[in-house]
Amino acid sequence: MIATELATQVAAALQQGTLAAPEPKGINTEGVVTFFASNIAPILLAVLGIIFIGRASRGEISKVLTSSAIAIVGLAFIAGAATLFFVGDYLISLIFA
Repeated sequence: MIATELATQVAAALQQGTLAAPEPKGINTEGVVTFFASNIAPILLAVLGIIFIGRASRGEISKVLTSSAIAIVGLAFIAGAATLFFVGDYLISLIFA
């Protein structure tokens, strides 16, 4: 009895086409970037700060300045890459609009 009811429901669903697989969803890249920017980046910057303070207290000022300059240049590259997304989006909307 249960098997016949199940078979009837499956047959009805197949006729209506409701057993089709759901469409795949995309990856929420904005959520990933927001999570990284709000949680991971501050922790990494704090670790870098602790390392720099530790080196400075041992008298390795030149290494601290070099590392700080490298970190600042790295942040500039990251900021530049982020602006490329906005510039690219603007150019695409300008060309194809």
